[in-house]
Amino acid sequence: MCRSEGVLPQLYQHKMLRPSTQRYSVTRPLHSEDTFEDEHAKVYRKHKRLLDHFIQYFTCTSERAKNTAVSLLPIIGWMKIYSIKDWLLNDIVSGVSTGLVAVLQGLAYSLLASISPWYGLYAAFFPVIMYFFLGTSRHISVGAFPVLSLMVGAVVTRLVPDEGLPANITAFEGLTKDEQRILVSASLTFLVGLFQLGMGLLQVGFIVMYLSDTLISGFTTAAAVHILVSQLKFVLGLTVPGFSGPLSIIYTLKSLFTQITSTNIHDLVTSVVVMVMVLGVKEINDRFKSKLPVPIPIEVIMTVIACGVSYAFNFSENHGVDVVGKIPNTFESPIAPSLQVFQMTAVEAFPIAIVGFAVAFAVAKVYSVKHDYLIDGNQELIAFGASNIFGGAFKSLAASTALSRSAVQESTGGKTQIAGLLSALIVLVVILGIGFLLEPLPKSVLGAVVIVNLKGMLMQVVTVPYLWKKDRPDCIVWVGTCLAAIFLGLDLGLAVGLGLELLTVVFRAQFPRCSVLANISGTDIYRDRKDYVNIYEPEGVKIFRIPSPIFFANIDFFRDKLKDAVGFNPLRILRKRNKAVKKIKKMIKKGELTLTSNGLQATCSMPIEESEDESNMEDLDKPTDYSDLPIQVNWSADLPANIRVPPVNIHSLILDFSAVSFLDISALKGLKAALKEFIRVSVDVYIVGCDPYIIEKLRNCKFFDDEIKTSIFFLTIHDAMLFIHESHPPKTVSEEVSGSFRSQHINSSSTSNGLKIQTMEDMKIEVETDTKPKTRF
Repeated sequence: MCRSEGVLPQLYQHKMLRPSTQRYSVTRPLHSEDTFEDEHAKVYRKHKRLLDHFIQYFTCTSERAKNTAVSLLPIIGWMKIYSIKDWLLNDIVSGVSTGLVAVLQGLAYSLLASISPWYGLYAAFFPVIMYFFLGTSRHISVGAFPVLSLMVGAVVTRLVPDEGLPANITAFEGLTKDEQRILVSASLTFLVGLFQLGMGLLQVGFIVMYLSDTLISGFTTAAAVHILVSQLKFVLGLTVPGFSGPLSIIYTLKSLFTQITSTNIHDLVTSVVVMVMVLGVKEINDRFKSKLPVPIPIEVIMTVIACGVSYAFNFSENHGVDVVGKIPNTFESPIAPSLQVFQMTAVEAFPIAIVGFAVAFAVAKVYSVKHDYLIDGNQELIAFGASNIFGGAFKSLAASTALSRSAVQESTGGKTQIAGLLSALIVLVVILGIGFLLEPLPKSVLGAVVIVNLKGMLMQVVTVPYLWKKDRPDCIVWVGTCLAAIFLGLDLGLAVGLGLELLTVVFRAQFPRCSVLANISGTDIYRDRKDYVNIYEPEGVKIFRIPSPIFFANIDFFRDKLKDAVGFNPLRILRKRNKAVKKIKKMIKKGELTLTSNGLQATCSMPIEESEDESNMEDLDKPTDYSDLPIQVNWSADLPANIRVPPVNIHSLILDFSAVSFLDISALKGLKAALKEFIRVSVDVYIVGCDPYIIEKLRNCKFFDDEIKTSIFFLTIHDAMLFIHESHPPKTVSEEVSGSFRSQHINSSSTSNGLKIQTMEDMKIEVETDTKPKTRF
């Protein structure tokens, strides 16, 4: 029965009552797991076999076929609810704004991939078409992403370096260097799409969960540093060969600084002016975004101005400024990917596929929560896989989403992927109609635009002090991932980051913070005894909390911490007791111990050396055998003949399993051994808060026997404590005084060895005089 004092409805108000005015009282029977199951019938649920799952997966019904079609083509779902009156105008405005940004970023990010600028425009067109039909997010803008472009560029420069011969690939024969690089980029994009599509069909979208926000933040910050360094050659107007592999950033910086005196001042000034203007207007956009109908497209404006100035003053010929150059006014014919490139780039393609999907899914999840709709990770993998396969066939860059471009699409009122489709139409117009207007655009302007858009990623470094104060393992993951990605390269850096992340998980699970609990006085609440003042630790009872799953890697740690908590090693004490009993039996048999009215006394005061018989060590680990012993041993008293056994100062041990989510076989064996060690030294063990499925697993694994029974499981710590108080009631004041007097009497009447062992007659006297008899050994 539950009784709540106070006004119950007030508990649900926004402003809660003060804690001191709230009370609740619960009256119910004391429950162990056995008694609870006896009184409350469980629902039987049939567990499906693997064959049942297999049959269900391949069973086809009309309803399931319909759901599958809607799942594979999410456009069917949102097109049915599309409101032309309310959404179309917003999508048009958003599509035009996003398309202008996509054109500029496509040109800029293609430089990161070390290919001709117009191929970046393809990434803003072909993948968008496929994602329009297959994607579940309504707000992300699909296209080139700087981190992916940089990772593609590292592969491109490795196979087709600026200086030296390209890789030995048959498909390279008869192609120019630019065409070779396009073949590598397109084949790599195709392979990335295959990886993503395969993972989507295998329903492994959950893999992105292993990339934590901390790891992604450190990785993208490192990528931003790489991008910044790679764009310096365009900003300074220098010719720097592309480097790949570990320490490539060091080699790039060395090449830049050796040529720094050859900086093209026109490129530098143009870049600085563009960066200052773009940064300033972006700050205005952020500050007044609630008042502006659409953000000021400063990047587009500066690009138009830069094109006009470059064309008017003929920067290319008069000042040696590197410009975009010829942009074809048609699409190039599709190409087949190279299988040799597949073999040489598979190791790099997989991390590119993972990073591209992880970033896109993270952005999509933010907007899905904001606008209250669902996204499907597996379907997103399928959508991006198909987009990259389609794009790779038409020489597109690997596609994901850019944060800034998606922000433009969402902030300008975009409601669905119709905005993305319209942005692709803007790119189409540029490619086929007005692309020639961008031919005089200096590459330094594109480099400046790329650098400005790195601000958000570079500013992530300010989270390091916060992480150091709040969660140092996460901080180590961030710093380790960032430094490894900077100096070893993005692919190896990602692998290092994953390794560090898994290590932190392993260490946190392998070395959890175990604690000894005590009772908050006057309540049924139990907390760490180190954290509170008004706390009561029951005499003779230890409450030990395990805050993690128990498995093969931490079972030994758990057992060591348990020994530290109780203050003794039960196996050592068990062995000592077994040796002592054997020795006592042997001494009685030889007449070295005699039975008197005061108990057993040694006939010789010489100490008896203990011998270590390793061959009988297994026998010492078994329960103590008191048979053929005419007395009952009191292990808390001194023993005759200088036989010493460490004392056990507790009679009950409670293990809090409320945070234990699973046990493996190794842990089960270790736990069983630990429990038996305590039980064999007369310490009652209780397990509380254990998940019923773990108990069921213990039954199935033959965990219970004559020593360990199901009756040791209780629902809560307080249930176990009440049961212990019934089994071991606290001593009264008169009992404590009587016990003290009896101890003094025994000590005064003993010989030099003292009364070490009590006879059965003595035990009978104690039982008769004690009003509440206690079990003593």
